[in-house]
Amino acid sequence: MEKIAAEQANDASRVVHAVCSHDCPDSCGVLITVDQLTGKATKIQGDPAHPVTRGFLCGKVAKYLDRVYSPDRLLYPMRRKAGIAKGPLAQGRELEAFERISWDEALDTIAVRLQSISDEFGPESILPYSYAGTIGQLGYGSMDRRFFHRLGASQLDRTICASAGGAALLSVYGVKLAPPPQDFARAGLIIAWGANIHGNNIHLWPFIEEARRDGAKLVVIDPYRTRTAALADQHLAINPGTDALLALSLMHVILRDGLEDSSYIAANTHGFTELRAHALKPEHAPEAAARITGIDAETITALARAYATTQRRTGKPAVIRLNYGIQRSQNGGTAARAVAMLPLLVGAWKYRGGGVQLSTSGSFPFNNDDLQRLDLMLASPLGRPARVVNMSELGHALTTLGEHKEDGPPVKALFVYNSNAAAVAPNQNAVLRGLKREDLFVVVHDQFFTDTADYADILLPAPTFFETKDVQGAYGHLFVQISDQAIAPLGEVRNNVAVFSELARRMGFTEACFSDTVDDLIDQTLAPPSHDHRAAWFAGIDRARLEREGHVPLQFPIDANGDTLPFSDASWFRTPSGKGELIPVPVFRAPQESRANAADYPLEFLPRKADNFMNSTFANHPTHQRMESRTAGLLEMHADDAAPRGVVNGDEVEIFNGRGRIRLRAHIGDKVGSGVVAARLDWAKLGSDLSGAGANVNALTSETLTDIGGGATFYSTLVEVRKAPLHA
Repeated sequence: MEKIAAEQANDASRVVHAVCSHDCPDSCGVLITVDQLTGKATKIQGDPAHPVTRGFLCGKVAKYLDRVYSPDRLLYPMRRKAGIAKGPLAQGRELEAFERISWDEALDTIAVRLQSISDEFGPESILPYSYAGTIGQLGYGSMDRRFFHRLGASQLDRTICASAGGAALLSVYGVKLAPPPQDFARAGLIIAWGANIHGNNIHLWPFIEEARRDGAKLVVIDPYRTRTAALADQHLAINPGTDALLALSLMHVILRDGLEDSSYIAANTHGFTELRAHALKPEHAPEAAARITGIDAETITALARAYATTQRRTGKPAVIRLNYGIQRSQNGGTAARAVAMLPLLVGAWKYRGGGVQLSTSGSFPFNNDDLQRLDLMLASPLGRPARVVNMSELGHALTTLGEHKEDGPPVKALFVYNSNAAAVAPNQNAVLRGLKREDLFVVVHDQFFTDTADYADILLPAPTFFETKDVQGAYGHLFVQISDQAIAPLGEVRNNVAVFSELARRMGFTEACFSDTVDDLIDQTLAPPSHDHRAAWFAGIDRARLEREGHVPLQFPIDANGDTLPFSDASWFRTPSGKGELIPVPVFRAPQESRANAADYPLEFLPRKADNFMNSTFANHPTHQRMESRTAGLLEMHADDAAPRGVVNGDEVEIFNGRGRIRLRAHIGDKVGSGVVAARLDWAKLGSDLSGAGANVNALTSETLTDIGGGATFYSTLVEVRKAPLHA
């Protein structure tokens, strides 16, 4: 890393190694060129020495200088002006509602308000709300967790993205391991299941293309015709929420036709007899599954046979890139469990490049116990662990929690950071009703005037990854990386470590851990306890080495051939049985909000993520908006659904259910199948809702939770569509 920086730097500039900290599996190593005279970053590029980044960046981050130096950055602490009600603010006019204050005034105000709220209602009336606005170890969860634990604030169950899939993977394997992206080049069949690789995992794509040049086939299973689906050898447009049934039907064919790997199953799985009997039930036969999944029986049969026989036919294994889309339905945990079992049935893990990749995050033995200090809750006024609030039920938490004595107190203070809750949380109308409460004290720490910032009492300016130091793993590769600070913080921005250590001091917390520096915290997280079986995977990795080299691979066990083959034998599993768990058997149940149960609202709605935004991040930047102009303000429909409603291309349509309504412009095409409509997530204040009501797709989604993991069910949403009235 130092050699690359030296080669690229000159007297007028220097090159700094950093890591993109946005919520993406790729966790790219980046090189930032900084002008020595001005201290300004002038260039960003992918690190060519990083084995996965390989010198290129996605379209989002390639334009990151536009974000860092945006004229819209929030650069100073702000306070809501007296008499200005909370609610949506027009983009560019937010300063009319806020006034600049000093950091001392901001922090003093927060500390006084939190203390008075804690004294009157109890500390659990304070709720932190954060997710993965940064996935650096320190920015995601370190000093902030220590602060809220010591305060006695309600704990947040961070479920909005990946909890159901994570719980599913752990239930089958006991640990979240996966083939590295580089090994996809060795596969003979690649199944992208709910995975828009070309849109949000682009650094896996070159390895897939390498495999395809060598004869591999790419099959995409997705209810929406994504970029990846358009480029695949085959796209299977599955009906939303039926993935568990498709996986069971694939099992049915594999077991019916005797295509399983019996020796691998006997040595490495538990519960096969039960699973076999279950999968072979008539309701899982391709003919029965076809009626529900929307994929014909011949295609299901052909895919099952191709998947099970790829290794013996081509000498190359089959691999599944499973992404989090399928676990965002009501039975999403079951669906992810069923898909995760497939490699166990065909022995795909025996071969390099085979298996399933959902997340590699569990491969990194970061010492979160020392970093986040759960034990500090015992020193809080409660003297015990605080209650847990599910972030996917924020609307409920802000509007009805506390109505019953057993719930504990109502939420009286909300501290939002690393998240744009008003845009991304389900059941948006309930969330906004809560945020509008005059008796709710709201603090928002962010880089921009987001939808959530419009409801803040105090606004705090946050840094980009250019402006802070952190250490990071990944959930799509197996390298630990250091992200060095490239530029001085703009304006008066401060990172999470600084903000919460200062608040701790003002709250009178005397524990030494609140004085830890950024480097102290990095050292702590890189020192896993010896009882963690993964500790050896961090062998030789410390801050000094990371600062010297930039990225370092995890150290996994290797076999006699020098290969690392996760789950190739029973030693890799961390389940109660010590083997791959096939029980309880996955049982398909149609989501409550699906075509199987449609009545007043007969269409299945996909509130999808934009290719060139990161959830709601980047949605406010003109360069990214131009890249996403094709889907701006559109509801994508199939002709079979548009015609009976009298809808033609370009019509304004109202999409509604019992929770809310939005108005978009109809686009009739081939992106969705019959019975499905789709629109993309955006900031509510940016006007994609043509009614002017300041809503986005989450006005339609519910707070129903997944079957396991307590996750959000964005993709189990029923709606109706009609031509919009002439006057709203």
